[in-house]
Amino acid sequence: MAERKDFTYSDLEHWLDQHRVTEIECLVPDLTGVARGKILPRQKFTEDRGMRLPEIVVAMGVTGEFPEEGPYYDVITPTDRDMHLRPDPATVRIVPWATDPTAQVIHDCFDRDGRLVPFAPRSVLRRVCDLYAAAGLEPVVAPELEFYLVARNTDPDMPLKPPIGRSGRAETSRQAYSIDAVNEFDPLFEDVYDYCEKMELNVDTLIHEIGAGQMEINFFHAHPLGLADEVFFFKRTVREAAMRHDMFATFMAKPIAGEPGSAMHIHQSVLRKDTGLNIFSNADGSPSREFYWYIGGLQKYVPAAMALFAPYVNSYRRLARFTAAPINIQWGTDNRTVGIRSPVAPPAARRVENRVVGADANPYVALAATLACGWLGIKNRIEPTPECKGDAYLGDYALPRSLGEALEKLRAEEALAEVLGEEFVTVYTEVKETEFAEFMKVISPWEREHLLLHV
Repeated sequence: MAERKDFTYSDLEHWLDQHRVTEIECLVPDLTGVARGKILPRQKFTEDRGMRLPEIVVAMGVTGEFPEEGPYYDVITPTDRDMHLRPDPATVRIVPWATDPTAQVIHDCFDRDGRLVPFAPRSVLRRVCDLYAAAGLEPVVAPELEFYLVARNTDPDMPLKPPIGRSGRAETSRQAYSIDAVNEFDPLFEDVYDYCEKMELNVDTLIHEIGAGQMEINFFHAHPLGLADEVFFFKRTVREAAMRHDMFATFMAKPIAGEPGSAMHIHQSVLRKDTGLNIFSNADGSPSREFYWYIGGLQKYVPAAMALFAPYVNSYRRLARFTAAPINIQWGTDNRTVGIRSPVAPPAARRVENRVVGADANPYVALAATLACGWLGIKNRIEPTPECKGDAYLGDYALPRSLGEALEKLRAEEALAEVLGEEFVTVYTEVKETEFAEFMKVISPWEREHLLLHV
């Protein structure tokens, strides 16, 4: 959406007039990436141009719960004060599935004094991008987002199953990169591409991934904030399209036992703002010091950032040996067994791919965190380990194995908190502890099967 970079409120009003919009969905991404907000009539939106919501709205867990006490309330006021929300004109899109002409606009969260609310996910990504901008740099990213299509499931006690395609059959084998397997869901993907075109989303390639019913969509490279917005919009879009075709789309990291998990691989490079040149390459085309330092930063800080890349108890089921997901933070060129990959590319397009991030991660938080790791690597000139040229799965685990362990590491890493914001880290870790406590109240089928009569 480069042409909308400098969209003003006047441009926004003109756009709404052009599309004869009568309603506005005023959206705010919360910590989980859920769209919160209000739906306003066009006239009310134009008159107020903003709205208020309790600050706790963006600081809840995926169950809608929040901590009852503790450091959380050193940041969130117990009086439940309002945030003042301002629309970002550049984010306006049509809602293609709405009956009446409806627009959706993402809002930023401010306090009563006009400061960005530090624990809102969009604020965190803005904060990290501003660090790069102040240094004369501009990060460029390109996410690859995996997801599963599954048959409708209204009973959470029942396992998920692949959906029925045009042939009247569900997939029972793995169909990586199969064109015919994608064509099984032609009517759905025609709607998805139609919706994306009407929303002007920068989606590139659609492929069938390894798992039964698993797909991947690639986005064109762009500025991190705009791309996080597009991932946010895309998740809403594909879920809506799937339901209209009597199936679900899920971005769970590990939705089906025995099938690979879903990732959000993030390709990233950094340009000099004055020249537009990629700092990862020297003038002679060789990898630069900054390229290696960036990798070094990812290696040092990704383990501490895991709660941001793998935000749920389910997320850690994906990160297992020999499952197309990394188990450590080794790096390598054109090597998909490592956590940090450098694809083969010409010097101008030299980039680093973070393969650790799950599809369930909040796109704003995940992009902010991976850019923060790289920033710390460049700032502190952190050298990476020697390149892994073999199978990284033969190495040791070097990532947290559970949400509880990941939260401990995140709390202990002061350098990361300084870049992302201490208020954000406090709110995020406290909310995730509440989620983890909720999960621990549930007794799983595995426990009943193997422990009921055997221990």
